[in-house]
Amino acid sequence: MPDDWTVVFEHRSRGPCADRALVLTSLSIPHEIVLFDERCAVVVPEEFAEKARFEIWQYEEENRTDNRVAPVVQPVYQDAIPGVVGYVVVVCLVAWLAGIGAWGYDWLGAGRIDGTLIRNGEWWRSFTALTLHSGLKHLVSNIGFGALFGLLAGRVAGSGVAWLSILLASGVANILNTIMLDASHRSIGASTAVFAALGLVSGFVWRGKLTAQDRWPYRIGPIVGGIALLAYTGTGDANTDIGAHLLGFVAGFAAGILLIRVADKLHDQRVQLNSGIAAITILAVSWFIALTNITT
Repeated sequence: MPDDWTVVFEHRSRGPCADRALVLTSLSIPHEIVLFDERCAVVVPEEFAEKARFEIWQYEEENRTDNRVAPVVQPVYQDAIPGVVGYVVVVCLVAWLAGIGAWGYDWLGAGRIDGTLIRNGEWWRSFTALTLHSGLKHLVSNIGFGALFGLLAGRVAGSGVAWLSILLASGVANILNTIMLDASHRSIGASTAVFAALGLVSGFVWRGKLTAQDRWPYRIGPIVGGIALLAYTGTGDANTDIGAHLLGFVAGFAAGILLIRVADKLHDQRVQLNSGIAAITILAVSWFIALTNITT
């Protein structure tokens, strides 16, 4: 190595040196790869040393950033119909049982959101209220939007996992909404779950990078789309519980992000089946507790 040449990079193997040398070649910076003491080094004339070190540093930073970027998830689109059918059956069945006052119970009083009672520990109401509706129009609306958003959620996360996640997210949202509002707050309806499903899809698609994300408008597209649908379908009239809708969307969005971490498990039919059973069990247990602990 000439006396006026200096080392700008060294490594124990030749490969990394060759990579840096390629960078210098592309910039027409004179250089050589030399071996000494069982190590490899890239050397350049002293006058090019500062520029060479900067270009090598920039190359390393770019590659370090790329390595930190989460990989794009390759989704396995699944059969979402069983989950949607289950959702429709459950809300219709509870609507019928509540309508006829099955077994002599006041289903509305037992299962609705009640701020005071939830504060006193009746957590099950955050789930049972999701299956109660004030009338046919309310029921049909939630069946329509719930089936649509639930279908999309089931396609990316699977029927069982999607609806278990939606149920848990909407239950948490109902509790948070109740705590934030006055103790006299009362509400019923599956709309919190509907927007939890929308949030789940938005979070899953955004975090999983299922859409083109080389430019920032595309990166935030799923979020903007979800919020737009929330604003369009979830604000309604004066009787609309906007807080529950917003918190449902946020909780569902968080659930979608978390599901990306186990995306490779979502194609396992045992996971889907067990998740579906868990969702049904949570609802069944919640209603059993509700009907046997009616507060007058």
